[in-house]
Amino acid sequence: MNRRTLLGSAIGAALALPSIARAQNWPARPVRLIVPYPPGGATDVIARLYAEHMSGTLGQPVVIENRPGASGNIGIDAVAKAAPDGYTVGAGTVSNFSINQYLYKSVPYDVEKDLRPVSLGWEFPNIAVVAPGKVQAKTMQEFVTWAKAKRGGITYGSTGVGTTTHLSSAMLFSRLGIEAVHVPYRGAAQIQPALLSGDIDFAIDGVASYQALVEAGQIRALAVTSAERWPTLPNVPTMAEGGIDNFTVTVWGGFVVPAATPDAVVERLNAALKAAVEDSTQRERFARVGAKPIWTTPADAAARASRERPMWRETIQNSGASAD
Repeated sequence: MNRRTLLGSAIGAALALPSIARAQNWPARPVRLIVPYPPGGATDVIARLYAEHMSGTLGQPVVIENRPGASGNIGIDAVAKAAPDGYTVGAGTVSNFSINQYLYKSVPYDVEKDLRPVSLGWEFPNIAVVAPGKVQAKTMQEFVTWAKAKRGGITYGSTGVGTTTHLSSAMLFSRLGIEAVHVPYRGAAQIQPALLSGDIDFAIDGVASYQALVEAGQIRALAVTSAERWPTLPNVPTMAEGGIDNFTVTVWGGFVVPAATPDAVVERLNAALKAAVEDSTQRERFARVGAKPIWTTPADAAARASRERPMWRETIQNSGASAD
């Protein structure tokens, strides 16, 4: 090794020391947690549960900043372009990590190059529902038989074009060969009266939004889209139990940071998220909002996002869905 090489190595090490020191002392000030959806929604509520617990674990406030718009693209782009110092974290969903790049002609960030996963954070199923007074089917198989026989096909509602509620239904009906017309709404608050009035026949939507109506008998639950029955609705079968094989489609989300964020910071963030998931009181709070907290390694989080992309890409192509 010559003198020039030794000198270059020494300079490189010296320059790296301040960065390493900053990472080891992180966090020295409040951490910003960007939620790319409006206040009060599922992602916002879940992120706030994590932020509260992480503030205690990290010894600094974790402050929520809502940056909604373009199905979460605006907020996640803000994370991707933030300084990679650990003071900006993003709480995104499957839409941000595995769907939007196929739904939009152009997305302002590259999810694989510009972002670094920290951990998955939560998961919940959707639920297939009908109105008892409008659709007589009591099981998924009865519904499939009825839908295939209905002249002119059926109608189904969703929370918007390209959402998991839309794409899950489109995937289901494509696989089953059922003629179906998509009717987008602004949320469950609009879908529910449309079901009850008979304006639409069916919906796949978030389980938390329908639990009270299902328990009251106003809405009939045909199946949940998770691999196992959901704890708060133990009498509702899974899609597999209802005769629909290979249809496990859950809504999940997780945490990301700018791609160049130091390893030491990612490790501390990951540990703080794990501590929140392992807290029994925290798990009870998640159950009350209809979600299951989960923890993974950064590599496992990246792997899940990558594994689901082909499924969503194919569904978007087949359905013709586009957000542009």
